Amino acid sequence: MGKPLSMELRERVIAAIDAGLSRRAAAARYGVAPSTAIRWDDARRTTGSFAPKPRGGDMRSRKIEAHAELIHAALAETPDITLAELCRHLFDRGVAASTSSLWRFFRRRAMTRKKDRPRRRA
Repeated sequence: MGKPLSMELRERVIAAIDAGLSRRAAAARYGVAPSTAIRWDDARRTTGSFAPKPRGGDMRSRKIEAHAELIHAALAETPDITLAELCRHLFDRGVAASTSSLWRFFRRRAMTRKKDRPRRRA
């Protein structure tokens, strides 16, 4: 993905629109697409801001984050629970979670999830 256009350019386009140019003419003057100038002007009119919105990132983590207490309670109850067992535990309580989402949940908290097995030596 590319970077958002600068605030300076956005301000110049909006200032030209405020000065009386049409949105399409302002877009042509500053070399942006007409749809971009229209979108910036609409955003300013509805929200009061035409700044770029945050981009990317993990948008799904908040679903599992809402159940953090339930996950920590399950860990306290059974410290050596596997990710698959934890998925089943959450599913029984009405929370759909995959092993990979739980793995990311633990990684964000720098928690390791390895079972304590006695090591066998040769």
